[in-house]
Amino acid sequence: MRGWLSKFIHRERRRFCASLVRTYREISSASVDELWLKVADLTDVSWHPLLKSTNVPHGLVPKPGLIFQAVTRFSPIPIQIFVERVNPREMLSIRVLAIPGIEERVTYQVESTVCGTCLSYSVTLRGWLSPLIWSLSRPYADRVARSLVEAVEKTALQAVSGKKKSIDDSCFDF
Repeated sequence: MRGWLSKFIHRERRRFCASLVRTYREISSASVDELWLKVADLTDVSWHPLLKSTNVPHGLVPKPGLIFQAVTRFSPIPIQIFVERVNPREMLSIRVLAIPGIEERVTYQVESTVCGTCLSYSVTLRGWLSPLIWSLSRPYADRVARSLVEAVEKTALQAVSGKKKSIDDSCFDF
Protein backbone atom coordinates (compact mmCIF):
# COMPACT_ATOMS: atom_id res chain seq x y z
CA MET A 1 0.00 0.00 0.00
CA ARG A 2 2.75 2.40 0.93
CA GLY A 3 4.65 1.76 -2.35
CA TRP A 4 1.54 2.43 -4.41
CA LEU A 5 0.79 5.67 -2.55
CA SER A 6 4.34 7.00 -2.99
CA LYS A 7 4.20 6.29 -6.73
CA PHE A 8 0.91 8.14 -6.94
CA ILE A 9 2.16 11.20 -5.05
CA HIS A 10 5.58 11.47 -6.68
CA ARG A 11 4.66 10.70 -10.25
CA GLU A 12 6.28 12.85 -12.87
CA ARG A 13 4.40 15.39 -14.88
CA ARG A 14 4.72 14.95 -18.58
CA ARG A 15 5.29 18.17 -20.38
CA PHE A 16 4.68 18.71 -24.04
CA CYS A 17 7.89 20.04 -25.54
CA ALA A 18 8.14 20.54 -29.29
CA SER A 19 11.35 21.26 -31.11
CA LEU A 20 11.48 22.77 -34.59
CA VAL A 21 14.70 23.11 -36.58
CA ARG A 22 15.07 24.77 -39.95
CA THR A 23 18.23 25.71 -41.88
CA TYR A 24 18.46 28.07 -44.84
CA ARG A 25 21.54 28.38 -47.09
CA GLU A 26 22.41 31.08 -49.58
CA ILE A 27 25.39 31.50 -51.89
CA SER A 28 26.81 34.98 -52.37
CA SER A 29 29.43 36.63 -54.53
CA ALA A 30 30.43 38.85 -51.58
CA SER A 31 33.49 38.03 -49.52
CA VAL A 32 33.46 36.28 -46.16
CA ASP A 33 34.53 39.51 -44.44
CA GLU A 34 31.64 41.51 -45.93
CA LEU A 35 29.05 38.90 -44.95
CA TRP A 36 30.54 38.55 -41.48
CA LEU A 37 30.36 42.32 -40.88
CA LYS A 38 26.66 42.26 -41.77
CA VAL A 39 25.87 39.25 -39.55
CA ALA A 40 27.95 40.51 -36.60
CA ASP A 41 26.30 43.94 -36.60
CA LEU A 42 23.85 43.47 -33.72
CA THR A 43 22.40 46.99 -34.10
CA ASP A 44 21.06 46.11 -37.55
CA VAL A 45 18.15 43.79 -36.80
CA SER A 46 17.88 42.31 -40.28
CA TRP A 47 19.49 39.17 -38.83
CA HIS A 48 16.23 38.26 -37.05
CA PRO A 49 12.78 38.25 -38.69
CA LEU A 50 10.73 39.48 -35.73
CA LEU A 51 12.95 42.10 -34.09
CA LYS A 52 12.41 45.82 -34.51
CA SER A 53 15.34 47.37 -32.59
CA THR A 54 18.03 46.61 -30.01
CA ASN A 55 19.78 48.56 -27.28
CA VAL A 56 23.26 47.61 -28.52
CA PRO A 57 25.59 50.57 -29.14
CA HIS A 58 26.97 50.98 -32.67
CA GLY A 59 30.29 49.28 -33.24
CA LEU A 60 29.95 46.71 -30.43
CA VAL A 61 31.62 43.45 -31.40
CA PRO A 62 29.64 40.35 -30.35
CA LYS A 63 31.34 38.34 -27.61
CA PRO A 64 30.14 35.18 -25.84
CA GLY A 65 28.14 36.06 -22.75
CA LEU A 66 26.87 39.40 -24.07
CA ILE A 67 23.27 40.01 -22.97
CA PHE A 68 21.18 42.76 -24.52
CA GLN A 69 17.56 43.70 -25.02
CA ALA A 70 15.47 43.96 -28.16
CA VAL A 71 11.93 45.00 -29.03
CA THR A 72 9.79 42.83 -31.31
CA ARG A 73 7.52 43.98 -34.12
CA PHE A 74 4.47 42.62 -32.26
CA SER A 75 4.83 44.09 -28.78
CA PRO A 76 6.74 46.92 -27.08
CA ILE A 77 7.86 44.61 -24.26
CA PRO A 78 11.66 44.12 -24.39
CA ILE A 79 13.09 40.60 -24.59
CA GLN A 80 16.50 39.29 -23.55
CA ILE A 81 19.02 38.12 -26.12
CA PHE A 82 22.12 36.16 -25.17
CA VAL A 83 25.18 35.66 -27.41
CA GLU A 84 26.23 32.04 -26.91
CA ARG A 85 29.15 31.38 -29.24
CA VAL A 86 31.24 33.47 -31.58
CA ASN A 87 33.93 32.23 -33.94
CA PRO A 88 35.07 35.36 -35.80
CA ARG A 89 34.41 35.20 -39.54
CA GLU A 90 32.82 31.74 -39.13
CA MET A 91 29.89 31.39 -36.72
CA LEU A 92 27.56 33.39 -34.47
CA SER A 93 25.06 31.68 -32.17
CA ILE A 94 22.38 33.71 -30.38
CA ARG A 95 19.70 32.60 -27.93
CA VAL A 96 16.46 34.60 -27.73
CA LEU A 97 14.64 34.37 -24.40
CA ALA A 98 11.27 35.95 -25.10
CA ILE A 99 8.65 34.38 -22.86
CA PRO A 100 8.33 31.23 -20.77
CA GLY A 101 7.36 28.32 -22.98
CA ILE A 102 9.59 29.26 -25.92
CA GLU A 103 13.32 29.27 -26.50
CA GLU A 104 14.87 30.22 -29.80
CA ARG A 105 18.43 29.65 -30.96
CA VAL A 106 19.63 31.38 -34.13
CA THR A 107 22.94 30.32 -35.67
CA TYR A 108 24.74 31.94 -38.58
CA GLN A 109 27.66 30.29 -40.34
CA VAL A 110 29.74 31.97 -43.02
CA GLU A 111 32.09 29.83 -45.08
CA SER A 112 33.99 30.16 -48.30
CA THR A 113 33.19 27.59 -50.98
CA VAL A 114 34.20 27.01 -54.59
CA CYS A 115 30.93 28.55 -55.81
CA GLY A 116 31.21 31.65 -53.59
CA THR A 117 30.55 32.50 -49.97
CA CYS A 118 27.87 30.40 -48.26
CA LEU A 119 25.67 31.85 -45.51
CA SER A 120 23.77 29.32 -43.38
CA TYR A 121 20.93 30.56 -41.19
CA SER A 122 19.62 27.97 -38.73
CA VAL A 123 16.63 28.45 -36.42
CA THR A 124 15.80 26.12 -33.53
CA LEU A 125 12.61 26.65 -31.54
CA ARG A 126 11.95 24.69 -28.37
CA GLY A 127 9.02 24.70 -26.00
CA TRP A 128 5.31 24.16 -26.00
CA LEU A 129 4.66 27.50 -27.77
CA SER A 130 7.06 26.75 -30.63
CA PRO A 131 4.38 25.68 -33.17
CA LEU A 132 2.52 28.97 -32.64
CA ILE A 133 5.65 31.12 -32.84
CA TRP A 134 6.85 29.18 -35.89
CA SER A 135 3.57 29.81 -37.69
CA LEU A 136 4.01 33.56 -37.07
CA SER A 137 7.70 33.79 -37.92
CA ARG A 138 8.07 31.32 -40.78
CA PRO A 139 7.20 33.72 -43.63
CA TYR A 140 9.83 36.12 -42.31
CA ALA A 141 12.43 33.44 -41.52
CA ASP A 142 12.26 32.17 -45.09
CA ARG A 143 13.61 35.53 -46.29
CA VAL A 144 16.30 36.34 -43.71
CA ALA A 145 19.31 34.66 -45.34
CA ARG A 146 18.40 35.89 -48.81
CA SER A 147 17.85 39.48 -47.64
CA LEU A 148 21.18 39.50 -45.75
CA VAL A 149 23.02 38.31 -48.87
CA GLU A 150 21.21 40.81 -51.09
CA ALA A 151 22.00 43.70 -48.71
CA VAL A 152 25.71 42.85 -48.65
CA GLU A 153 25.87 42.42 -52.42
CA LYS A 154 24.01 45.70 -52.95
CA THR A 155 26.41 47.68 -50.75
CA ALA A 156 29.41 46.03 -52.44
CA LEU A 157 28.00 46.89 -55.87
CA GLN A 158 27.35 50.50 -54.84
CA ALA A 159 30.89 50.81 -53.48
CA VAL A 160 32.38 49.47 -56.71
CA SER A 161 30.17 51.60 -58.98
CA GLY A 162 30.89 54.68 -56.84
CA LYS A 163 34.65 54.10 -57.15
CA LYS A 164 34.43 53.66 -60.92
CA LYS A 165 32.52 56.93 -61.31
CA SER A 166 35.00 58.87 -59.23
CA ILE A 167 37.96 57.41 -61.16
CA ASP A 168 36.35 58.13 -64.54
CA ASP A 169 35.31 61.64 -63.51
CA SER A 170 38.74 62.54 -62.17
CA CYS A 171 40.59 61.19 -65.21
CA PHE A 172 38.55 63.02 -67.83
CA ASP A 173 37.78 66.19 -65.94
CA PHE A 174 39.62 68.94 -67.81
